Amino acid sequence: MMGRLDGKVAIVTGAAQGIGVEYCRALAVEGAKVVAADINEEGAGATADAVDGEAMSVGVDVVDVESTEGMAGAVLERFGRIDALVNNAALYSGLTPGDPFEIDPDEWDRVMAVNVRGPWLCARAVAPAMRKQQSGRIVNQASVAAWGGSSLMHYSVSKAAVIGLTRGMAKLLGGDGVTVNTVAPGQMDTESTLAILSEERMQQMSQAQAVHRVGTPRDLVGAVVYLCSDESSFMTAQTLIIDGGLVIV
Repeated sequence: MMGRLDGKVAIVTGAAQGIGVEYCRALAVEGAKVVAADINEEGAGATADAVDGEAMSVGVDVVDVESTEGMAGAVLERFGRIDALVNNAALYSGLTPGDPFEIDPDEWDRVMAVNVRGPWLCARAVAPAMRKQQSGRIVNQASVAAWGGSSLMHYSVSKAAVIGLTRGMAKLLGGDGVTVNTVAPGQMDTESTLAILSEERMQQMSQAQAVHRVGTPRDLVGAVVYLCSDESSFMTAQTLIIDGGLVIV
């Protein structure tokens, strides 16, 4: 049976845990050759070993130019093409909620570097190959925090910036057959979220949604597979909010 991504090569950053692992598994199930990329090389390797299909892992520091270009080069050397990039890597766990004016400026800069500079540099690294192919899919990951704000203002601002980045890149790359879209999850039951919110608090927050349950990474994979596939070839510069109906715009 043909998969929706047969013959495609897809890179997922932040692939060592949580949502990134689920993205890798889902893309592989649909026939993609998966590249699990993460600063945690051991974790990325474990993800690549666990997926059902052809896969490789690569260590990458998304805020570093040489590292992101090295990632793209390694993928091209192995597979000869790059069809999709899922910019999942982000700083979230480990951040402390509180007064936005009490955020350490160094922490602010780290969040902006990973969450905004990171997807830009990764896209910058793969864009030449996609342009040469005259085809490609870039999927950025934002958050509903971009609309509603949160007690992590630097995180919210960074995710709003990702939406702006998506729109700008979509305009730039559309003529080369490359689409750029965003998924914006709500609260998801992941290790990163549990490092900040208790399960009880997440259950309470889910009652404000139209769908009264906590989301899981599996709730995101359908949208990402679609955005990486040829089915979305006429869709670009858009943001899909996947939050159980918390934010309605």
